[in-house]
Amino acid sequence: MSKIGGRERLLKKMAAIPQAIRKDIASAIEAGANDIVSLQKQLAPKQSGDLRNSIRAVKGSYTPENANVRGMSASAAEGNDPDLTVHIVAGDDKAWYARLVEFGTAPHEIRPKRPGGLLNVYGRMIESVSHPGAKPRPFFYPAYRALRRRVKGRITRATKQAIKKVASE
Repeated sequence: MSKIGGRERLLKKMAAIPQAIRKDIASAIEAGANDIVSLQKQLAPKQSGDLRNSIRAVKGSYTPENANVRGMSASAAEGNDPDLTVHIVAGDDKAWYARLVEFGTAPHEIRPKRPGGLLNVYGRMIESVSHPGAKPRPFFYPAYRALRRRVKGRITRATKQAIKKVASE
């Protein structure tokens, strides 16, 4: 039976790799998410500013408040590890229309929720209003697609550098 010289030192390095890698990957994911959020805010339509202000990166687990909130997550670990997961989200209580801006709407009829009709600008009651629809004004996914390769490269470089750093100690 042969002995491995420096076995304890090697085992100590092997145990240290995951913690160092996790820390460096988490910072790379967070930096990438912040880059994407910044570009999304630049591309978002600027009428009231509510939509622009609703775009954010949420670290850890996230459940949207309503169905119109758009979101995507980046996770470097199976099982959505909260330290290695970031969700990029657009929309909140004020900017519930984020999804409608991103994808547009088809022409449709707006009917009142209660019977009796709608009040038009002249003070007359009408049964429904014809909405012409809205063209899509994408801001969320184009920013993600533009920066996806850069963020992935950043995470890969952070992983390799962390391994090298821990291995050289």
